[in-house]
Amino acid sequence: MDCKFAQALEWQVGYSPDKSKAPSKFVPAQVPGAVQLDIAKAEKYPPYEYADNYKMFLWMEDRFYTYLSSFKKPVLEEFERVFFFSKGIDYEFEIYLNDKFIHQQEGMFTYVDIDITDFLKEENVLKIIVHPVPKMVKEPTDRSQAAHVVKPAVSYGWDWHPRLVPLGIWDETGLMVRNRSHLTDIYVSYELNNSLDKAFIQLQGEGRNVKGLTYSWTLKDQSGSTVLTQKGEIAADLFTGNPIVFDNPALWFPHDHGMPYLYTSHFELHDRSGNVIDAKSQKTGFKRVRLVMNEGAWKEPSTFPKTRSVPPAQFEINGKRIFVKGSNWVNPEIFFGTITRERYEELIDLAIGLNFNIFRVWGGSIINKESFHELCDERGILVWEDFPLACNNYPDDPHYLKILRQEATSIIKRLRQHPSTALWCGGNELFNDWSRMTDQSLPLRLLNSLCLELNPTIPFNATAPIMGMGHGHYLFVDFDGKTEVYKTINNARFTAYTEFGMPGMSPVEVLKKIIPAKDLFPPRDHTAWRDHHAYGAWVGDTWLSLNDIESYFGKAPNLETLVQQSQLLQSQGYKAIYEEARRQKPYCAMAINWCYNEPWAAAVNNSILAYPNIKKPAYDTISASCRPVLASARFSKFQWNEGEDFFADIYVLNDTFKEVPSLKISVKLKPAKGEEVIMKWESPVAEPNTNVAGPTVRFRLPYWEATDRFEVILDVEGHSEYSSSYILLYKPAFRANEGTRVLNM
Repeated sequence: MDCKFAQALEWQVGYSPDKSKAPSKFVPAQVPGAVQLDIAKAEKYPPYEYADNYKMFLWMEDRFYTYLSSFKKPVLEEFERVFFFSKGIDYEFEIYLNDKFIHQQEGMFTYVDIDITDFLKEENVLKIIVHPVPKMVKEPTDRSQAAHVVKPAVSYGWDWHPRLVPLGIWDETGLMVRNRSHLTDIYVSYELNNSLDKAFIQLQGEGRNVKGLTYSWTLKDQSGSTVLTQKGEIAADLFTGNPIVFDNPALWFPHDHGMPYLYTSHFELHDRSGNVIDAKSQKTGFKRVRLVMNEGAWKEPSTFPKTRSVPPAQFEINGKRIFVKGSNWVNPEIFFGTITRERYEELIDLAIGLNFNIFRVWGGSIINKESFHELCDERGILVWEDFPLACNNYPDDPHYLKILRQEATSIIKRLRQHPSTALWCGGNELFNDWSRMTDQSLPLRLLNSLCLELNPTIPFNATAPIMGMGHGHYLFVDFDGKTEVYKTINNARFTAYTEFGMPGMSPVEVLKKIIPAKDLFPPRDHTAWRDHHAYGAWVGDTWLSLNDIESYFGKAPNLETLVQQSQLLQSQGYKAIYEEARRQKPYCAMAINWCYNEPWAAAVNNSILAYPNIKKPAYDTISASCRPVLASARFSKFQWNEGEDFFADIYVLNDTFKEVPSLKISVKLKPAKGEEVIMKWESPVAEPNTNVAGPTVRFRLPYWEATDRFEVILDVEGHSEYSSSYILLYKPAFRANEGTRVLNM
């Protein structure tokens, strides 16, 4: 919905212990924003990102908040009405105009759109009372408190997110002056035929007082030429147009497989004299998306007793199977109201640089603002959209289901118009033992039915992971202290890897902004390092995993070295998983890591970007691993010894719709000094969207002086864009006259 506010509103906010007591004072409020930020600014709180300052906000969870705004009655024509409109108020609230109750709502994702004309005076006071943070139980103070609400569970505390639960007006809000007859929604519904050369379109619209009026609609291509038109009379406030056949539409593809082609839909509402009284323009695109069975999945299980085969996890876009590479997207700010289009744009453009073609919008987080989806449409990024359920057992009770229906309906109707929308999902990790929901749980049955009713052309999964998909691992070395990521991923076999992580420290300059100087080095538990997720975030000493770092490199002499070592493990670990997942194609069809971004500066996280959008070194290695075509090497481990037989399997990976010709590949080892060519291979032609398995290279590692690592280079003659490199550790043999060599970066 276009937001054209008649006048800006200035807001104040105050708080009180219960609803019956008026706040003792008010402070200026930023809208969109959050009540916590307004109070912190007024009270001159120190930055919540630093040390454990975020704990100063915790008392604010249990207060009632009152927003106030005064305004003059707008000058209206006879046919005009005034509406209070908001795209998001979090979470339960009541609205009063001149002390008259006009609206109550639970739910932050359903727009507020109220005709207030008949309640207006010349001078008016608008009041919104926001209730305290909803909590199903008093203890424990964790995500389980959100198991009865359609509110992001992440805010209640996660292994990469502090406990900070936003409240308040978090999206565009104000007064709108409209004709009494106006549009509220226009949706270009369509289906493509099997040959994808015809789109069967039906306009769906909603409005107020539009019965008996007429409309005109145009569809324009990217050059601005009109390709379709329709005119008609509106029979009811909820209406559909006559069917339209669109021949040979340009199709929307993810950016790495074609052009994300967008048309412009323009709908005009006419009064009985033919005058335009309302209009809506939006971008639309034509695609067919299906989830189909992975190659070989129907053959499993192969022996009796038998059960069902694993569900489909293979994306088919416009009739072509694609391997999706991407990341789990989380809220880019702790306080959702501060997210801007510019913030989204920076992050989405960085994802294009990673060669990603999908975001899984994780269910513990928010439903993003409209600009996120617009940018994904434009940039050609597929969006897998979780509903806001995560890691809890959400109830079957009538009240929760009522709110879930309201919120899900709003979410589906808003996002279905976007060509980037590719998959609906009930939520995160709902079939695991910490959630204990099943496909018989009423919330998931409800969500499936709503998606089928409102957006049947987009596939639906109840949760992730489902049988066949994999979540994890999230460490370079498993909890046993021995099993490295190489062995874990090489021995895995899944239709999709929809979460996998690799912890890496944030850059030194970030750490200095969030951890007091006295605690910076060496890292210690029960300091700001813990508050920023280095210790006790998940299991054991995660996410820092200092014992693992020291087992490879010894004790670091300074913070800079420690950060480099941690980031090296993250870089090479992610490289191993992304490329191995691709090598397991066609049975495997997805590689989506945990996670892409972060909402505040973590000391250590599985994220590729440090807050707000700082590339970790893993960014470049992941970008290389996700190129559409590359030479790839599979390793069995990270550390190799002098005199040991080094070996690696060589591949050509091709995710494009084009044939890759024979390539001449040289495998080189490069220690600190010199370089050795240990094999040359001329690959066969790689068919479209097909990998080629090559030979295994073997080489007895010699003595290399003054190094604890070496680079493996796959040099593709004449196609440097396909070449690859990897870093592995090297341990020289013990020499009595020198002692054991342990080198740091």
